Amino acid sequence: MEENPWTTLSTRPIYDNKWISVREDQVLNPSGGQGIYGVVSFKNKAIGIVPVDAEGNTWLVGQYRYTLDEYSWEIPMGGGPVENDPLASAQRELLEETGFTAARWTRLSRLHTSNSVTDEEAFVFLAEDLTPGAAQPEETEQLRLRKLPLAEAVQLCLDDRITDCISVCALLKVALLRKVA
Repeated sequence: MEENPWTTLSTRPIYDNKWISVREDQVLNPSGGQGIYGVVSFKNKAIGIVPVDAEGNTWLVGQYRYTLDEYSWEIPMGGGPVENDPLASAQRELLEETGFTAARWTRLSRLHTSNSVTDEEAFVFLAEDLTPGAAQPEETEQLRLRKLPLAEAVQLCLDDRITDCISVCALLKVALLRKVA
């Protein structure tokens, strides 16, 4: 059952900017019924980083999320051009949002963030052996940095106080790998 049961009859662009494009496809669904399918395509890969120091602390980034109309605590993350190596994008994002550089990097996951409506692909990394420095946020970012034990960050996920899917997946995976929680 790994073959595509959908038939695309036509595709029409709906919207395009430098971050996303939206298209509407006329389709035949797996049962043969005709319908439409809206697809959001991202022009960057989503990149997430779980920075962990020698004492088992991590850092979260807090910011107001326009789309949610609420404040959100998350792992450091951002976008990386699809043609770039995800690790290079992760290194840039960590420095940009936290000021940290890391001597040791481990790829944790490849994720699809909402695969029923978007083709967005995310890559998540664990960053260790951290060296502090000055953060370099983008002009659209008004960030707060919060240091806390990894176990406390995991509890924030379990209590639905961290709701960003990449952050939840990443923190829970690090906790499982480190047997923290």
